[in-house]
Amino acid sequence: MSDLEQALRKAVRGDVAFDVTARALVTMDASNHRRVPLGVVAPRDADDVAAALEVCRTHGVPVVARGGGTSIAGQATGTGVVLDFTRHMNRLVSLDPEARTAVVQPGLVLDRLQEAAAPHGLRFGPDPSTHSRCTLGGMIGNNSCGSHSVAWGTTADSVRELDVITARGARLRLGRGWAGAPEGLRQLVEGELARLRTGFPDLPRRISGYALDALLPERGADVARSFCGSEGTLGVLTQAEVRLVEAPRAKALAVLGYGEEGAAAEAAAGLLPFRPLTVEGMAADLVPSVAALPAGGAWLFVETGGQTPGEARARAEAIVRAADAGDAAIVTDPAGQRALWRIREDAAGTATRMPDGSEAWPGWEDCAVPPARLGAYLRDFRALLAAHGLRGTPYGHFGDGCIHVRIDFDLVTDAGVTRYRRFAGELADLVVAHGGSLSGEHGDGLARAELLPRMYGPELVGVFERAKAVWDPDDLLNPGVLVRPAPLDSHLRFSVLPREPVPVAFGYPADGGDFSAAVRRCVGVAKCRTTTVSGPAVMCPSFRATGEEAHSTRGRARLLHEMLAGELVTDGWRSEEVRDALDLCLSCKGCRSDCPVEVDMATYKAEFLHQHYAGRRRPAAHYSMGRLPQWLRWVSRTRTAGLLNALTATRPLARVAKRLAGIAPERTIPRLAREPFTRWWERHRATRRDGDLVILWPDTFTEHLSPSVGRAAVRVLEAAGLRVALPPTLHLKQPPVGDGRTVALNPVSLLRGRGRVCCGLTYVSTGQLDRARAVMRRTLDLMEPVLETAAPVVVLEPSCAAALRTDLPELLHDDPRAARLAARVLTFAETLERHAPHWTPPRVDRPATGQTHCHQHAVLGDGADRRLREAAGLTGDLAGGCCGLAGDFGFARGHFEVSRACAEDQLLPAVRDAPEDAVLLADGFSCRTQLEQMAGVRGRHLAEVLAASLEDDDADKEVSP
Repeated sequence: MSDLEQALRKAVRGDVAFDVTARALVTMDASNHRRVPLGVVAPRDADDVAAALEVCRTHGVPVVARGGGTSIAGQATGTGVVLDFTRHMNRLVSLDPEARTAVVQPGLVLDRLQEAAAPHGLRFGPDPSTHSRCTLGGMIGNNSCGSHSVAWGTTADSVRELDVITARGARLRLGRGWAGAPEGLRQLVEGELARLRTGFPDLPRRISGYALDALLPERGADVARSFCGSEGTLGVLTQAEVRLVEAPRAKALAVLGYGEEGAAAEAAAGLLPFRPLTVEGMAADLVPSVAALPAGGAWLFVETGGQTPGEARARAEAIVRAADAGDAAIVTDPAGQRALWRIREDAAGTATRMPDGSEAWPGWEDCAVPPARLGAYLRDFRALLAAHGLRGTPYGHFGDGCIHVRIDFDLVTDAGVTRYRRFAGELADLVVAHGGSLSGEHGDGLARAELLPRMYGPELVGVFERAKAVWDPDDLLNPGVLVRPAPLDSHLRFSVLPREPVPVAFGYPADGGDFSAAVRRCVGVAKCRTTTVSGPAVMCPSFRATGEEAHSTRGRARLLHEMLAGELVTDGWRSEEVRDALDLCLSCKGCRSDCPVEVDMATYKAEFLHQHYAGRRRPAAHYSMGRLPQWLRWVSRTRTAGLLNALTATRPLARVAKRLAGIAPERTIPRLAREPFTRWWERHRATRRDGDLVILWPDTFTEHLSPSVGRAAVRVLEAAGLRVALPPTLHLKQPPVGDGRTVALNPVSLLRGRGRVCCGLTYVSTGQLDRARAVMRRTLDLMEPVLETAAPVVVLEPSCAAALRTDLPELLHDDPRAARLAARVLTFAETLERHAPHWTPPRVDRPATGQTHCHQHAVLGDGADRRLREAAGLTGDLAGGCCGLAGDFGFARGHFEVSRACAEDQLLPAVRDAPEDAVLLADGFSCRTQLEQMAGVRGRHLAEVLAASLEDDDADKEVSP
């Protein structure tokens, strides 16, 4: 291994990595399989690829080419050297609008090609649901398809010429008329013409095996087309010339509702004569909410195109008339279409969970049958599932007869794996009986290659083996895939995980308390690797800032998986590799909502830090910012805020303070409020004695850093007719719910001392979970009187509200009061909507800009906020992403550049592009601080904006005659 690494470093100008982290990141793709490589090479160009292949051939080490790592059959994993094309060989080389062609490198992400082609009215036809992160090289290797294949076919239909390097270093340009064919391939084909003409099923989605029939003379002897779908086993792609198609100027989406999936499947083939762009099917089990869909238990998504919106709609209406659906809707609004397509595209992730929350897995992900036989096949498929006691929810490309499904295989126990193998064999026979292909999109890989003789027979599989030998006589490229395959139940990624639950602090209620099951949630679909976000999406800001797999949600999940496995990452919770990967996690919680399987990396990070630093010295930032509520309460009691502000405004002293506290030197320490919010409250004395009681939560940031937000919230809540109180500050047995000044006569209570409620956020985010639990239990003690009432708890700081909604019940899962308090937590806008529904906010009538807080997006939702802004005349949408400060993250030493890059991703451009009179909204203290320090502008909480408008209204009334 050392000799191999040294030889590669001498020969390759690109990146060579044999460290634990680099290897751990590519042990898996999006399949059930796992293979540990020796090292990873990111070549800079074709010369690097040739040099790496020469070194590996000399050392007898296999090579696997890898793109986005979203393969679902295991073919993007390997035991030798992995070639990562996403780092350097990821360019669009050229685009010719007149010829409708593009030249691309293998690591180019599909969406980047689509963005470049769109201004010319063009697009690449195939579009897998992973289009935002899959690469053209991976698509060619798997012959990917996507939802528009009924109109534009597979990737092989869009390929003109391919530049390929063989394992022995031959550089070939593949094309039609035997162009680029390696020596011996033509002789092989011409000797097997009869078998090649009769041995392949005739259906649009036949992806399994080698496409040797593309080499038949009547099909143009197209070597490039034959290479597509070879899964990296024949040669390594270095460049491709691909065809583009004309994109329709207008599109309409007909959504057809049916009683069940069988009826939808039987209807799909009848719609093909109308030449739709898509005929996609899915059932209710995969839809989070059916409210936006026509009535039914299953749906077809049928897209039509035209030169004008009217033409596209007319075609959709014709399909609706012919569809014999129970209910239907036609959507022409682009935003509405995107929202519906997002439901379909997320199915690859949501299908990994059954309706009851139990796990489901690929392994039989994408078979295809003739479209006319799809309904009959699905009935037989359901019967076979039932016979094996298995469950799964089919969905996919009904118009092409291609079905995706995740099944609740037990891949952990020996008995479950045995059943998996038996079921796979029987299902292969069923697919073949219906004239189908074992793979209709994702390739055979490790998951199905063993079963190819059932589809093609041993003779044709023997021809496949001879073709492989022509291209790669040393069996260097992706061995064990397609020919001479590894057993389908070998290299399963679950086999290395602990069989018993690992002792942890959080409850992981959605995963049965099992941290291994929580980590298993990441199935590798890599939505976190998108380089741009649309709408309110957040995940994954650190990946967009760095472009490094280690700083994606998937990359971190892979390292945690290897930590639990103990084979590659051998020091468990003490692992520095895992710590370093988690270091740039902003704990934005974006993955909790944006990841299709709801991976919660913020919680996993807190868990890891808790375990990693148990009994050890922590970074300085954990003590300074992690215990911020403790320090700020001390400042409040000693009334030294003014003194501290003066000291931190003195540069030499501030420099020393930041060094000691682990704060980035580029940062300015925020000023503390001279009068905390609760001290103002003591003087304010609630003015309303009637109306619904609401408990206003004095979070640390509102209390000590921005009390103006608390004062504004009181003003608005009281104007809306609500009676405001603060939480008790004493642990009382049965007192009335007061305003923060209630005094008990019980001496035992007095001995407990005064206290303040706290959500524990800063302790959780730094992994100080023992302290967090203590703080949370004290808070629950204080809040007991509130829990005896029906009063909601209004939390102004989104991160604190999210902590109370999620971290509190998950960390104190053994305390029923935690769930009760979590259920009471409302945002400012939710409180007004639910408890003052007839109140009309003051009109602001100005455009709004800013950013939805990442925790609000991920945990709380912003529907009520959008409606409140609309009622107040605040127009425009807020940006997505994360501000980059994220509590202590952006202040910690070493994080400043990433923090700034995150701000530049969405927030700062939105502010720069906003109209001059726009209201800058930022409900989170971190967001407001980032705006002030990065852009020199002041953001305001929505409560502040409404309170100011109320004051303007009052002033107008006073001066009016």
